[in-house]
Amino acid sequence: MTPSRPTLRYERALLRTGVTALACADEAGRGALSGPVSVGVVVVTAVTPTAPTGVRDSKLLTPARRQALVPKIALWAAHAVGMASAQEIDRIGIVPALRLAGQRALSALPVAADAVLLDGNHDYLTPPDQPSLFGDGPDVRVPPVITKVKADLRCAGVAAASILAKTARDAVMVELSSDFPQYQWEVNKGYGAPDHVAALRRWGPTAHHRRSWQLPTGPLCGDSRTGTAPPPVSSSPVVSNAAPSTGERAMK
Repeated sequence: MTPSRPTLRYERALLRTGVTALACADEAGRGALSGPVSVGVVVVTAVTPTAPTGVRDSKLLTPARRQALVPKIALWAAHAVGMASAQEIDRIGIVPALRLAGQRALSALPVAADAVLLDGNHDYLTPPDQPSLFGDGPDVRVPPVITKVKADLRCAGVAAASILAKTARDAVMVELSSDFPQYQWEVNKGYGAPDHVAALRRWGPTAHHRRSWQLPTGPLCGDSRTGTAPPPVSSSPVVSNAAPSTGERAMK
């Protein structure tokens, strides 16, 4: 059964409660073995028109269709994408890294949101009561967060945010693949596809792998024992608050 087209019905209901600028957010890359995690944000207000035709959860769209929608979404609503690198994920953990990426996206918005609609049932954006020992994140106030399961399927603002998060992250992985062609990131986008796992077993992890995770290793993986990776290795973090560019299809 084909999912129904997402609408702004839920977003507009929230706006009628007194919210003036609703930041709709979704992430990409949470389950990948390498590369950054990204959070896309799209702002919906009382004057935001119906979403561009074709906006859906990014997982339901082809790479070409996702990319074609990016400029339409950019014209449709205020938006931003924030990222946290694999090194940051290793240092602070995946949930704090999601928070960091989301805060970077919120701080990059041209307007201040007074509420966030977040896909899923877990609020990873609101800082915990106990401050982080790592002191990460921009100095940005996170407004009240409303979580909604399957919001990327039902809410057009969240679906649009999922497209921005996905295409921005895919573009990073395509760029990184030119330095590390053996991992085929231009195809698998850093997820645990068989070709990626086989390359990890043979070559070991790069600086862009999430080394704190239980990465696949094997008898052919000599480099992983010393913590080195096949050349070339870049240790600079991959962090971007810019609008997304090109990308290929991959699992979210």
